[in-house]
Amino acid sequence: MELPERTLQILHFHEPQLEFGFKQATPHPKDGLFLYGPHGKNRKVRDIRIGVVGTNDGIKFFKAWAADLKKPIEVPPPGKTEKKDRLHLANFPGIAEAFGITFNEDEFATCSLDRKAIEDASLIVNLHEAVKKVVQLYVTRIRKYHENEERAIDVWALVVPELIFERCRPGAKRTGLPTLRGDFGKKQRQRSDLPLLGDLIDHTAEDIFDDAPDFHRQVKAGLLTLTPSQILRETTLAPHEFKNSAGYPIRRLQDRATVAWNLATGLYYKTQPAPPWKLADVRPGVCYVGLVYKNLPNDPNDHVCCAAQMFLSEGDGVVFRGANGPWKTADYEYHLQPPAAKDLIDKVLSTYKDKNGSPPKELFIHGQTSFNDDEWRAFEAAAPRGTNVVGVRIKSTRGETKLFRDGDYPVLRGTAMLLDDRNAYLWTTGYAPQLDTYIGPETPNPLFITVLRSKKEMPAIKTVLADIMGLTKINYNSCNFNDGLPVTVRFANMVGEVLTMRSARDAERQPFKFYI
Repeated sequence: MELPERTLQILHFHEPQLEFGFKQATPHPKDGLFLYGPHGKNRKVRDIRIGVVGTNDGIKFFKAWAADLKKPIEVPPPGKTEKKDRLHLANFPGIAEAFGITFNEDEFATCSLDRKAIEDASLIVNLHEAVKKVVQLYVTRIRKYHENEERAIDVWALVVPELIFERCRPGAKRTGLPTLRGDFGKKQRQRSDLPLLGDLIDHTAEDIFDDAPDFHRQVKAGLLTLTPSQILRETTLAPHEFKNSAGYPIRRLQDRATVAWNLATGLYYKTQPAPPWKLADVRPGVCYVGLVYKNLPNDPNDHVCCAAQMFLSEGDGVVFRGANGPWKTADYEYHLQPPAAKDLIDKVLSTYKDKNGSPPKELFIHGQTSFNDDEWRAFEAAAPRGTNVVGVRIKSTRGETKLFRDGDYPVLRGTAMLLDDRNAYLWTTGYAPQLDTYIGPETPNPLFITVLRSKKEMPAIKTVLADIMGLTKINYNSCNFNDGLPVTVRFANMVGEVLTMRSARDAERQPFKFYI
């Protein structure tokens, strides 16, 4: 029997526009900031209050970089094999000129750490204990500052020596290093392994085995209810100070102008009430939620932490912590039980109503797995009658589907292949005409998008794809043209990893800027 021919529809979405100062729009964050400034621009340049914690050298490196941020920084001249019109690069005009903020680097609140104390803590034989004690060196100094000083800090810059990056993360290789004895033995213990005479040790020390031995995650969790933070490696700030035997920097970095754009974007986002840009021409009354699931480390019941990341049309986000529970039902499937599902969406909708005065018209729930019947009914029950709830699955692909332009060239970013009215491939990476390049290491792979369920009418697949394209442009941790994933799932793993830390378990609702 002959099967009927099937025609696949190929279409292209134009690059989403971003809004900047004076309600001007352009697709590239750097262009918009250079020409118009941030969309919530103040009438005059605003001073921000920065705290710095690190070694004496780290503080010196950050102050030097901060002074450079106040000046123009040009991209380096092209090399012999590079194109002269490198449109993905842009000169940095200075933080006041692009973002409307400034600072006095001589007035930074500084907390100096002893490098030997960091070195010794990082060499403790038990990795959990080593990471915890290094984290405490930073978090304790910041907390003491807030307890004893009246001057408020908008953002803390945590400058870390390279040894922290090398030694204080899961699976760190410390072979050959002269490890030191700590309070616990070398074995990475479970709670059941701890000494029976618990009153002979500090009970809080037991908590070190409840957290993954990861400096970044533990520091973010420790500051989650206190202040936004920016973690910077000394080798990023002063690459010329760290060279190999051949005289080259030990790390390959982006050009200084690009580093300046990214650092300034993070400082602005974490110190201002509104992000530096927002999506233009977004439908009113739309709310996007990304579901986050992460296994709790060292949990005897194999429980999972769940959370929801809410993003509105202006781009900023809020993270809501849900209940811990047995949400993992298969290798790659997570499903909330109805009470937990309803409670999580209740939190999202309540905050949306507080911000906007009424519930959203549309609530898009983005996940990387499907939704079962009980879970979905709970989502619908949480939403008021006038809110349409739509479930969308967003999955990365690994090369099983390829599309080429003119037979040999990378496909245009924004190309979509519609399979039917609910399923489509969407290339969120690819050749960008405005940049005249494709920034990527291999042939671009698409996202596989499925509109799974809807409370009322099913939205058009083209509308869902256009929304996802827009959500790839609101990563405020950098100043890139776009990401490959929408923000609703781009940071899901990072947010989940922070929330599983024991010190984060009181964070019920926090701005997204605290997590990145």
